[in-house]
Amino acid sequence: MAIAPNTTFVANTVLTAAQMNALPFGIVAQASSTTSNSSITSTEAVTITASTFTAIANRYYRITYIEPQAAPSTGVQNTISIRIRLTNASGTVYGYGQYQQETNNATNMTITVVALATFTAGSVVVVGTAVVNGGTGNLTRSSDAIARIIVEDIGPA
Repeated sequence: MAIAPNTTFVANTVLTAAQMNALPFGIVAQASSTTSNSSITSTEAVTITASTFTAIANRYYRITYIEPQAAPSTGVQNTISIRIRLTNASGTVYGYGQYQQETNNATNMTITVVALATFTAGSVVVVGTAVVNGGTGNLTRSSDAIARIIVEDIGPA
C-alpha cells in the first residue's frame, strides 16, 4: 500500500475531517509488567499481553516490545528469542529479536523488538512471547526494569 501523507496546512483555509484522520492517533493499547518469569522453555509462551483495541482498516500500527533483562539458560551459545504475535503464541509473527550468549555465562541483555503492521478492522490483541533453544531462560523484571508492549496508531497506510 502507498502511504497517504497529510497535506500542508495553510493559513485561512478550512481544516477537513480527512486531514485530521490522516494524523496519527497515538497509543491504542499497552501493557507493562514488573513480574519476573524464570520458566522460559523451548515451548514458546506468552509473556505479556497488550490491552485489546479496535483496529481500523488501512492504518499502520507500530508495535514495540521491550524485555529489560532477558537471559537464556547457561550453556555455550544458548539463545533466548522474543516475538510480537497476534492473539497468542501461535499467531502471526510481526517482529522477532534474540540474544545469543557467546560463552557459558547467562548474562542479562535488553531485547527490544519494533514491528509495523496493518490489521483488518475489529478487535485485536497483540502479545509478546519468549522461547529458549534449550534449558530454562529468565526474564528478570522489577520496578526499575519494566517489560512493556505498546501499540501505536501512526497513520493511514
